[in-house]
Amino acid sequence: MTMRVRRAMAADVAALVDLRAEMFAAMGVDASGGSWRAAVHDWFEARLDHPDFGIFVVEGDGVVVASAVGAIRDAAPSPTCPTGRDILINNVCTFPSYRGNGHGSAAFEAVLEWARQTGVRRAELMATEDGRGIYEKAGFVVNGSVAMRAEL
Repeated sequence: MTMRVRRAMAADVAALVDLRAEMFAAMGVDASGGSWRAAVHDWFEARLDHPDFGIFVVEGDGVVVASAVGAIRDAAPSPTCPTGRDILINNVCTFPSYRGNGHGSAAFEAVLEWARQTGVRRAELMATEDGRGIYEKAGFVVNGSVAMRAEL
């Protein structure tokens, strides 16, 4: 199978939405509702060429099979992040029938390379058990903080 890693384009947005839904399914989140899909479709379209976002896809034999997204975040500086800026890596996902062939790793490596080129010195992500190994190989460690969330 021929693998090609590249920046996402407008023609890839539908695949990015499907990969995001697949990511949620892998996390045990019900992604069957339709309203979020239209919103995330617009979100991807608006950010494809924005310099604060690195949106990558991997093609397998000409079909988009994996993705990864990086976003520069701007927060108040802290002792662990003196500039306040970091990269959130997310949407690292491969369609199930293509898993185990390095597509997800290739997408992750592309977004990580983009992140390094931004000059931002820290990246964060949330990992599933299945994806944790590739992140640990890249130097990511559990930081001891517990993610919490509330609906407002």
